[in-house]
Amino acid sequence: MLTIILLIFSNIFMTFAWYGHLKYLKNHQMIAVIFISWGIAFFEYVLMVPANRIGYTEYKFAGFQLKILQELITLIVFIVFAIFVLGEKIKWNYIVSFICLFLAVLFAFAFNNESNS
Repeated sequence: MLTIILLIFSNIFMTFAWYGHLKYLKNHQMIAVIFISWGIAFFEYVLMVPANRIGYTEYKFAGFQLKILQELITLIVFIVFAIFVLGEKIKWNYIVSFICLFLAVLFAFAFNNESNS
């Protein structure tokens, strides 16, 4: 589904914009880090806006569903980033938190009635 693909790539850019400097720009001045992050985040918006519009207009997702889905994708992308880029270990409480967010997505989509209102 196009919305999910765009959200995944959007979140990859977002994660690097927000957290990539922790590994790659440690020795740069904060103002430089901010501008570099803004430059990366531009591409997040280039993908996020169409993802939400397509999801809302073509796939008929509710705004709540789009946001909940986006948060789950954000978490999945961040987990991969934290493990492979930042070298962090995943702990049991993070896994439980992830399961809770997955359940939020399940509830948002599984019990959807026909109306978006």
